[in-house]
Amino acid sequence: MRIFPLFILTTIMGCASSNPPANDPTTTGFRGGAGEVKLITLDPGHFHAGLVQKKMYEQVDPTVHVYAPPGDDVQQHLGRIERYNSGDNPTAWKEEVYTGPDYLDRMLADRAGNVVVLSGNNGRKTEYIEAAVDNGLNVLADKPMVIDPAEYDLLKSTLEEAEEKGLLVYDIMTERFEITTMLQRALSQQPELFGELVKGSVDEPAISKESVHHFSKEVSGAPLIRPAWFFDVEQQGEGIVDVATHLVDLILWETFPDQPIGVEDVEVVRARRWATEMDLGQFSHVTGLSEFPDYLRPRMKGDKLEVFANGEIDFTVRGVHGKASVIWNYEAPPGAADTHYSIMRGTKANLVIRQDAAQKYTPTLYVEPVGALTEEVLKAAIEELQDQFPGIAYRGADSGYEITVPADLRTGHEDHFGQVTEQYLKYLIDGKIPEWERTNMLTKYFVTTEAYKMSR
Repeated sequence: MRIFPLFILTTIMGCASSNPPANDPTTTGFRGGAGEVKLITLDPGHFHAGLVQKKMYEQVDPTVHVYAPPGDDVQQHLGRIERYNSGDNPTAWKEEVYTGPDYLDRMLADRAGNVVVLSGNNGRKTEYIEAAVDNGLNVLADKPMVIDPAEYDLLKSTLEEAEEKGLLVYDIMTERFEITTMLQRALSQQPELFGELVKGSVDEPAISKESVHHFSKEVSGAPLIRPAWFFDVEQQGEGIVDVATHLVDLILWETFPDQPIGVEDVEVVRARRWATEMDLGQFSHVTGLSEFPDYLRPRMKGDKLEVFANGEIDFTVRGVHGKASVIWNYEAPPGAADTHYSIMRGTKANLVIRQDAAQKYTPTLYVEPVGALTEEVLKAAIEELQDQFPGIAYRGADSGYEITVPADLRTGHEDHFGQVTEQYLKYLIDGKIPEWERTNMLTKYFVTTEAYKMSR
């Protein structure tokens, strides 16, 4: 084994013993001690795997074991970690890397850590989660945990097994940490301001969320090169089971906060899908490849690739109508970025998040009265939230009021990964994930996989 300044690269060798070592970290409870969490990164093919390591955590050992097939995916992941280690606020990660066709078996045999981080090709995500849990490993997984309805039951049984074993399986729901979404949820719990959440309808949902993404973008200051499989819906997943996971999660999270919502509490009413087309020049720009791989040829329409990354789900939560819409464009207009729109309809006011040119593409929350809402009521509601969100205020807007947010409360999408990881670390110390989290996780994937079936 040769040790390099950043990475310890391990060549393909025979499988290690399947017996856990005497100091097996998976058999020790978490108490919040320095370095007690030992990460294993499995098959990192998405930049989200790197974002988990954009910062250091006292509880996490700086040595991370990486197991992956050889190729560009793992090399790009290691490159991101190297940039974080040499950036303005440098991290100090040490990557021990094993690449080979038997990477999964080798990871399970080595048992080099106690938390598996998953973010990559979603086609095997459910299988990876099952393998980790079967072998006594906790899991921190990027969404989605499942993209094929046929594997929903496998995910369900795996989560049940994890609970029986006392293992924590958690998915990375970054959008809960976006400040305007947090404020939307908090203000909806102020009955004098918001009233009650209306039931809504399919045509006018009580809560609606729309997310617009772009294939061509920059991450951590560098152009994002996406793997070709990202555009294969059999490997990445269609939009209705991929990004829609975030939106369905937020709808559950905001409609009945901190309450377990079972599959019996939801109903998928309607779902549809549509494609974004890409020509070879666009595909080459975002992948670095000069031609379409053979496995994408069946998804061609003439000389363009059809990517069914767009989807819409209408569903109810205990009779409340919600709508989740996912849109993927090739690239954003100049000066723009990924955007989010959301509305919660109350009997006294609507809470609306907009992120368009008028908001300079910064998420902005508005309180729009639907009745005789007084400024005194809004002022009292804002004052009540000062301990949780210090410095928030309001000002007049065309249709009501804009909630102003101090800069130190705004964190970007990349920073949300650190916030989710810190939440997960707290759950590890607690030794459990709250009941509402565990229940809603499974319900969320029930909604997305049922919508997938209905859309086809």
